[in-house]
Amino acid sequence: MKALLRIFRPSRKLVIVIGGLALFIGASGGVALYIGRDNIIGQVLEEANGVSCTDVNLVTIKKQDRVWIRKYIKTEPTDGMTRVKTALRVAQAIYAQERPDLVQVVVLDENGPTLRSDIRGRAIGADVVYIPHPDQLVEGLNGKPYTARYYDGQASENGLFFGERIDLPDEEIQALNASFKQRSDCIDPTAVAATAGEGNEKGGEGDAPPDSEAVSPPEGSKAAPASGH
Repeated sequence: MKALLRIFRPSRKLVIVIGGLALFIGASGGVALYIGRDNIIGQVLEEANGVSCTDVNLVTIKKQDRVWIRKYIKTEPTDGMTRVKTALRVAQAIYAQERPDLVQVVVLDENGPTLRSDIRGRAIGADVVYIPHPDQLVEGLNGKPYTARYYDGQASENGLFFGERIDLPDEEIQALNASFKQRSDCIDPTAVAATAGEGNEKGGEGDAPPDSEAVSPPEGSKAAPASGH
């Protein structure tokens, strides 16, 4: 028996090598766990708040001291529940800014139609209506501030959604609203372009030589009208 123990007794170098490998694997596992945790937290926050979106069109209707806002937005390809979360988040952001009597947010695919006449049926991936005070707006709404629906399928190449249409129950809508960590609006491409244009104009100031002078039009001629009029 002692002879067998001598045969299978590991050398000191082997013990050091095995210990070093165990330490390295443990440290690598800790780093991977830490990085994975950050990714999971970021993914959970993104899923809880929906996804980023871009404005397509905004319609404001004012009638009989009432203000209704309908907003069309588009997102990258994602699942139906995430689209409806995005619409709920944007509806809350619009209400916080404008305080309208009704907010409707329509979610389109990034390849979907942009003309309002074409935005109908399967072009609408998710649709949310938020009425802060339903009893004051229309009688018979049974006090329901939200309606939310979506198609659970993905969009095709031309931006039409497939799958079953799902209408969310009130309890689930309320739970989604309570889970939001932030209520941010979509990106307005017009505002972004205007900001970029202002930056270019500021960057172009001072390009003319210091001794340059504006050239007046010849006497009797009419100056060209300003662009945009």
